[in-house]
Amino acid sequence: MEKWSPALNSCVRYATPNIVIDTTAIIHPSAKLGENVSIGPYAVIGADVEIGDRCKIGPHAVINGPTRIGADTQIFQFSSIGDAPQDKKYKGEPTALEIGERNVIREFCTFNRGTTQDQGVTRIGDDNWIMAYCHVAHDCVVGNKTIFANNAQIAGHVHVGDHAILGAFTVVHQFVAIGAYSFTGMGTILTKDLPPYVMANGNLAKPYGLNSEGMKRLGYSAETQRALKHAYKIIYRSGLTVSQALIELESIAVLEPEVRRMSDFLEKATRGIIR
Repeated sequence: MEKWSPALNSCVRYATPNIVIDTTAIIHPSAKLGENVSIGPYAVIGADVEIGDRCKIGPHAVINGPTRIGADTQIFQFSSIGDAPQDKKYKGEPTALEIGERNVIREFCTFNRGTTQDQGVTRIGDDNWIMAYCHVAHDCVVGNKTIFANNAQIAGHVHVGDHAILGAFTVVHQFVAIGAYSFTGMGTILTKDLPPYVMANGNLAKPYGLNSEGMKRLGYSAETQRALKHAYKIIYRSGLTVSQALIELESIAVLEPEVRRMSDFLEKATRGIIR
């Protein structure tokens, strides 16, 4: 297939079959497109971008590199993916954005590349559902099967664990860690770490029990749920410091790997946890 890009004054030739590109789209000669890729009207695919098989890029989306996008990912209209980090220390160093497979990225989302002050890469895993107007800043690490509701915003260097759900208009301070299977309500402001399985809400965020509904949907046994509830009470209702709570959690964590997930998170927390 041959595609003429007047703005680039170059002819881009694709050896792979079944690529559908609107005649108004602009594709840089160095871009690499997998099989059965679809590029919508007025989309712009910049230099050093790799788009995996069966991806769909919507109208007016802009993707700049270095960016890698895994197979079966959908990027809807007007999203800006892989542009320079919004960091005053950034001086044009070569950094990257890596997006996994089967992600859904809705309208007007903005994902930035990394900086050399961290690993130089912003990473997003597989099977994430990211709704309209969400922002993923430089050097963030997002796991698998997360949900970002509309207008969720995470600042630089934030880590989000697998299956976490961020409610609409959640705002996360830089360097915060969000544990796996956690949940934030609409309008939550997170300035400290959110442990796994914990539900948070408010400005500033406060803990509101465990994500019990999420655990049920994932098939957690009644025994595991009881162990996690016990762990939650030790952390939040016993009056213990985090260090003291870790000692109490150890006996449960030996027998219950999901409690071990919570205790490991607490040990690594750098900003303190929401209390």
